[in-house]
Amino acid sequence: MRYEVVEGWEQLPKGFEHRDVAGVAVDGEDRVFLICRSDHPIIAYDDKGEFLRSWGEGEFTYRTHGIATAPDGTVWATDDGNHTVRQFTPQGKLLNTLGTLDTPSDTGYDGKDYMTITRPGGPFNRPTNLAIGLRGDLYVSDGYGNCRVHQFSPTGTLKRSWGEPGTGPGQFYLPHGIAVAADGRVFVCDRESDRIQIFSPDGEYLSERIRSVRRTSSSTRRAARTCPSCGGTRARSHAATGSRRSRSTDA
Repeated sequence: MRYEVVEGWEQLPKGFEHRDVAGVAVDGEDRVFLICRSDHPIIAYDDKGEFLRSWGEGEFTYRTHGIATAPDGTVWATDDGNHTVRQFTPQGKLLNTLGTLDTPSDTGYDGKDYMTITRPGGPFNRPTNLAIGLRGDLYVSDGYGNCRVHQFSPTGTLKRSWGEPGTGPGQFYLPHGIAVAADGRVFVCDRESDRIQIFSPDGEYLSERIRSVRRTSSSTRRAARTCPSCGGTRARSHAATGSRRSRSTDA
């Protein structure tokens, strides 16, 4: 399959801009939905790039993160700034809110350093991304302030959660991305462990894929907590190499 850039496809209305697009989703009618960190959080286009509508103005923080479309045509969106996952019609009508607005679950997280997470919590503490399963179940990676994956029914009922802090099978340090394969397996990007973990649709650990050249290590993460010259989580690479650039965990 060959892909080519279609120059000028996106037809933004005058005065609209999106400095940071956090996610993109396409529904069964080929409508394209962007979730943005801007004044217009969700922007919808038709398949030719013509602007249809926007919604969520004033209702999202500037930490919007993930977006997905369900088989029933609804749109799900995560906001790690207010600890919610919300369901909308394609026209932007709010249907359901998962999580409690502005109320993170209790994981021990200090709000800055994921290494302060000492225990798994319920939904949510800065949820990151989401994916739709073969039967319409919703899988949410949670997140910057938690160490879990939550599975919900298509109507938003919590079915199960799995994960705890750590680097072993089924453990997470910042579950950041998530996807469901054609056979139903759930792929979770365990970002700060430089790996992708693979689970059954019911959360059973199956296997993992690890980068051959590791970006970080558990020893540098531990060092980052106390490194006086680099300061907190931004010191992650310093202990191992002394030269690699520092970076925040937020993205």
